[in-house]
Amino acid sequence: MNPNDFFKPDAETVSASAPGRLDVMGGIADYSGSLVLEMTIAESTEATVASRSDRVIRMYSDRAGAIGAQSLVEYDADRISAAMPGSSYSEFRESVPAGCEWSAYVAGCFLVLHQEMGVPLSGCDLHIRSDVPTAKGVSSSASLEVAVMCAVTELLDIPLTGNDLPVLCQKVENEVVGAPCGLMDQLTCYHARKGELLPILCQPDDVREGAPIPNGVCFAGIDSGVRHAVSGASYGDVRTAAFMGYSLVSRELGIGSDAILSTRKTGDRTGLPFEGYLANIGRERFDREFSDLLPETMAGSEFIRLCGTTIDSVTGVDPGALYGVLPATRHPVYEHDRVNQFTERLREFDSAATEGEKNVLKRSLGALMVEAHESYSACGLGNEVTDLIVRLILEAGPEQGVYGAKITGGGSGGTVCVLCDVPKGIDRVRAIAAEIAGRGDSEPYVFLGSSDGARWRR
Repeated sequence: MNPNDFFKPDAETVSASAPGRLDVMGGIADYSGSLVLEMTIAESTEATVASRSDRVIRMYSDRAGAIGAQSLVEYDADRISAAMPGSSYSEFRESVPAGCEWSAYVAGCFLVLHQEMGVPLSGCDLHIRSDVPTAKGVSSSASLEVAVMCAVTELLDIPLTGNDLPVLCQKVENEVVGAPCGLMDQLTCYHARKGELLPILCQPDDVREGAPIPNGVCFAGIDSGVRHAVSGASYGDVRTAAFMGYSLVSRELGIGSDAILSTRKTGDRTGLPFEGYLANIGRERFDREFSDLLPETMAGSEFIRLCGTTIDSVTGVDPGALYGVLPATRHPVYEHDRVNQFTERLREFDSAATEGEKNVLKRSLGALMVEAHESYSACGLGNEVTDLIVRLILEAGPEQGVYGAKITGGGSGGTVCVLCDVPKGIDRVRAIAAEIAGRGDSEPYVFLGSSDGARWRR
């Protein structure tokens, strides 16, 4: 259904769009305070909204039918407005009809605006068009949230500044949808610009000046064909294990369980070791003081007995589960160091006078990406297909214009980010994508190019 058939002929509409993103470096270290480097993709989501005279919130998605979901969903604005604070987010999530799960991302924007900002809700029509593939690890959900939130807040003349909008979108994903994502996806979809990597120090939302991608260099994405979900148990388990590691480190430094519990309730990390972020420990100090302290694996019940809980309010420790504490804790410490090295190498392109010097830098960048990929695997977020893609990239090597690769975002499938030359390396990327697709039932999909972050128009 196109917008002309969806809206009334005289409807005054507001449209907003937001792209998906490719995680170049940083990934799952975002929730532990790492520096990350993110890039928008060319694919985007567009949300168009118009007011209605009744109390119905009607939404249509052009992609829902393709994934077997219901394309047209309606909610009563009074039902959302009447939701009680606190438990209302989870109650709403549980009430979403089967086959309409995508609508929680959209209705969640209205619910969060109402609960967090006291915005009175009214009826509206909302048409969503997207070419951001779902379950590929390129933030189709953040793209949807940001596009919808931009359109709705513009329609309702709600003043937002700075990172207000991405933070509200993260709350939609964490609290309404129930996916324990960090903030980097929403920040990228909102702030990033075409042809740049967006550095974000995730403590929690220090967005820095974009870093231009060097001429002749490309970051491409190869779809593995393996479905990725940030709400999946592996991602949640690794995140939980990292915060368990932080609690154990804090306990060693004399921080009691009451301080941890207080931070979990309030979000205030004031007075906690390393400002509450694993990334601030530093690689050398971690190896010297804490690496031997942390267990390789730990039962949830044993952790609860020692520490009680973690500072992370969107995950919980399952007493019956076994967590990989050491690798999950080590990853953000090492990744923060890798991303800083990666950033420095990018800066050095400006002063590289010869192709030989540039090739050395590209090899160094590629090696850092492979290290990040291997660290994902050590945490349990690897996958045999994404591992194969990285191996094929390494076998092809600089002679064929490719220098390194890593799994993106939450891992466990999804997309692999590749550093390559233009155009030679892109040809090799496409060939590898075709080979991977030929091993299964999927069509080859390569993410090329980038676009500006959120935009809107009346």
